[in-house]
Amino acid sequence: MSETQRATQVYIREVSASDSPALSRICLLTADTGQSAELLHDFGELPGLVYAEPYAHLPAAFGFVMVDPVKGDEVVGYVLGAYDTRAFEQQASEAWYPRVRAKYPYPPADPTRPLKDADKRYIEILHNPHRAAPVAVAFSPAHLHIDILAEYQRQGWGRRLIGRAVEYLKEERGLSRLWLGLDPKNVGAKKFYERLGFEEIKEAPPGTMGLRFENLV
Repeated sequence: MSETQRATQVYIREVSASDSPALSRICLLTADTGQSAELLHDFGELPGLVYAEPYAHLPAAFGFVMVDPVKGDEVVGYVLGAYDTRAFEQQASEAWYPRVRAKYPYPPADPTRPLKDADKRYIEILHNPHRAAPVAVAFSPAHLHIDILAEYQRQGWGRRLIGRAVEYLKEERGLSRLWLGLDPKNVGAKKFYERLGFEEIKEAPPGTMGLRFENLV
């Protein structure tokens, strides 16, 4: 089967809690500026515990996944977000982080086993979660993350996933904008978002980009 034929069979559906393992895997495989971060971690689930899995479990979140039926309905990409960022942060603080902190105490329970820098950084985030910049939330209460496995990139799926998120936020939540944060070093990702109509949000932290839905290309 050709790449084009397989691409026509991939479909998008709403995320579910049972997708957590797949979300975690995709997050790890794209966590190093779009590349695999497997070699940076001894605990490969950590990136997903921060940036992927909570969105499949918390009420203020939403998400859609790409599914490849040729691979046994494997999840191969996602767009995840929150329609109310502040509510999501509160829910994560109360219902998500306490559970995962129990598995990853900080400082580490075993001081004889040094942590890799990337593991240490994510464990610190679990114990001191980031809060979205006020200027970003003022632009829109909604934010999102998107990740797609390498073999499915550059086939239009990023645009389709974001389009599905926009459709949801507009029709189900009555919103007209969203924002996201990206690694400023990821030049390719920034160009991709700019092509879709995203613009940098003035006075926001570097890498914060916003989309007015009428500008989506």
